[in-house]
Amino acid sequence: MRGVVLGGTASGVGKTVATLATITALREAGYTVQPAKAGPDFIDPSHHGHVAGTPSRTLDVWLQGEDGVRRNYYRGEGDVCVVEGVMGLYDGDGSSTAMVAEALDLPVVLVVDAKAGMESVAATAYGFREYAAHAGRDVEVAGILAQRAHGGRHEEGIREALPDDMAYLGRVPPNPDLEIPDRHLGLHMGEESPLPGDALAAAAEHVDAEALAELAREPPRPPASEPGPPTGTRVAVADDAAFAFRYPATLERLRERAEVVTFAPTRGDALPDCDAVYLPGGYPELHAPELADSDALSDLADRAADGLPVLGECGGLMALAETLTTADGDTHELAGVLPADVRMHDRYQALDHVELRAERDTLTAAAGETRRGHEFHYSSADVADDARFAFEVVRGDGIADGRDGLTEHRTLGTYAHVHPESGAFDSFLEAI
Repeated sequence: MRGVVLGGTASGVGKTVATLATITALREAGYTVQPAKAGPDFIDPSHHGHVAGTPSRTLDVWLQGEDGVRRNYYRGEGDVCVVEGVMGLYDGDGSSTAMVAEALDLPVVLVVDAKAGMESVAATAYGFREYAAHAGRDVEVAGILAQRAHGGRHEEGIREALPDDMAYLGRVPPNPDLEIPDRHLGLHMGEESPLPGDALAAAAEHVDAEALAELAREPPRPPASEPGPPTGTRVAVADDAAFAFRYPATLERLRERAEVVTFAPTRGDALPDCDAVYLPGGYPELHAPELADSDALSDLADRAADGLPVLGECGGLMALAETLTTADGDTHELAGVLPADVRMHDRYQALDHVELRAERDTLTAAAGETRRGHEFHYSSADVADDARFAFEVVRGDGIADGRDGLTEHRTLGTYAHVHPESGAFDSFLEAI
């Protein structure tokens, strides 16, 4: 599978819309497209999947290592993989777009906001290309995609100013219909606010799909990695609007070694018969009344007290807490498994790649092992004085006082989202 990376000059230049227009253009040209996202984000990939018709792959060097990034890339299928970058091309000390492009040896198409520039757009692209050599980075800025660019003189001015060896791959015209609403944690999810298909199709007409496909190339193959043996267990995974933040590779790893059954607490589903439960992150604060009335969470509390292994990540941690106070001040009683009261804030409380070291054996790591992940949340947790934690935070914020992994019975709640390449989900399955 050949691939190309769409990197931006900065956050907010329209990488997601440019990526969706590129996916649409390639599909219209007859190519099967595998979308991917550099960085740990869950929201942009939901838009990719909605447009491409297949789940987007997460590519993050901090979470997965270079070999893990390559393995996750090759779990995808298609003629062309379109990788949306994170922030600006070179930004991010844990895993930048440039680091992902280097790990995969893929060319970069620079997304430049051309709303108020012509020749300066070319100068910007030239500077981003030359910076790679200056910084000793093995990054090839091979072309540009002009975001918010008009046709005619505007487009021609950009094209003519580019160096001869830098490809002009098209433009995304300014269009108010190509705006994705946002809220805390970022854009609305793809299923909530999909871009109009006709607007995307109109934008895609100005993207040179054939030139992009010709520019794309195949990354080096990763070392083989076999999953562990089947565990013979049954894992219930929450799957609804309150628990929508999970990596495709996570379900793949769980299904390789266990039977997986999903349930939707906010839609009235009962807790399935199972040997363990995984509650991914998401937006429990937007569905607190439904969760407070959920029979599945009530049953989960009883089962957890009897020793059922339960793993909750971020939103899952919040759902396992005693109470959740939303931004409007309403307090809801939730599962009550973990001794914490969670409160939403107007500003994010943590945003970083994280590293955790297990202080004792727990569901996702043995004592002394480290697990890398990512945290991004607008909530904080007020924990009981006698609360027990499983992890020391080596990097990041965690739950409280440099600790993460709140535990009770055989339940583990953490603010960190982890990827299966970390080994956490293999440990989880083997601990059941």
